[in-house]
Amino acid sequence: MKPLKVIFFGTPEFARTALQAIHESHHEIAAVVTVADKASGRGQKINQSPVKMYAEEQHLRVLQPEKLRNPEFLEEIKALNADVFVVVAFRMMPKVLFEIPPLGTFNLHASLLPDYRGAAPINYAIINGETKTGATTFFINEKIDEGHMLLQTEVEILPDENAGQLHDKLMTTGAALIVKTLDGLAANSLTTTPQPHTEKPKNAFKIFKEDTRINWNQKSETVHNFIRGMSPYPAAFTTIKMGDEEKFLKIYTGKYEITDAHTIPGTVKADKNSIRIHTADGFYCPLEVQLEGKKKMPVKDFLNGLRSFDDLSIA
Repeated sequence: MKPLKVIFFGTPEFARTALQAIHESHHEIAAVVTVADKASGRGQKINQSPVKMYAEEQHLRVLQPEKLRNPEFLEEIKALNADVFVVVAFRMMPKVLFEIPPLGTFNLHASLLPDYRGAAPINYAIINGETKTGATTFFINEKIDEGHMLLQTEVEILPDENAGQLHDKLMTTGAALIVKTLDGLAANSLTTTPQPHTEKPKNAFKIFKEDTRINWNQKSETVHNFIRGMSPYPAAFTTIKMGDEEKFLKIYTGKYEITDAHTIPGTVKADKNSIRIHTADGFYCPLEVQLEGKKKMPVKDFLNGLRSFDDLSIA
């Protein structure tokens, strides 16, 4: 099988793992395209993307264009004569770029398309209580996540698995799927499949701050799925009132119980060992939390810092 000449586009750790898998395969990486370095933090330290750091460690050619339509960048890309472009967790690509390679440009998406198109497929699969998800490779077109599919692989979602754990599982599974897709393209053995139309698509829209607020009026299992679907990032939160003081409380892990009691949702009961926050059909017990302005901690450490357990409430 003839190795393919690949240009890789990606930025975060999820993409770095895919880049490594390609680099360790028999395919050739002609260049790596990633986001420009950014200054952040108090000291305005220059941060490089995980993809760039790996590429430089492996002495791969790195390109960091500010604009993907830049004529000089496009000419540089064309001159590399790549067979195919591979995209993982990158920004929207213009047609003038993704149409360059003769074998096309394919993307890796962390869901079983057409379900969970969008920016947060891992989070929403857990939030919605799915028991399986997966990864899909598909050819890019001018619509977001709607191109013809190449390969898919399923992954089980465990009952208490959070978004971070599922992210890492899909990161490895997806990287292997990319290499399998490259092998198939090299052997001319793949058949593309149009994505099936669905009347009620399961979407994975970008998550904003207010989207992460916990709704205690929902059932216990729904609350539990929401919290683990937001953990560890961006993290689900509630506003907790401690006497006259109100602060945000992020909740990362916990357990729930369904009961026959009809306590008002959002009611808080606490002692030195635990907090119970009532839901529509029971209660939820946070196990790992982070109070606004503090570090992440076990719930017992949070309780040890309180003067009273009786004045806790959800604001």
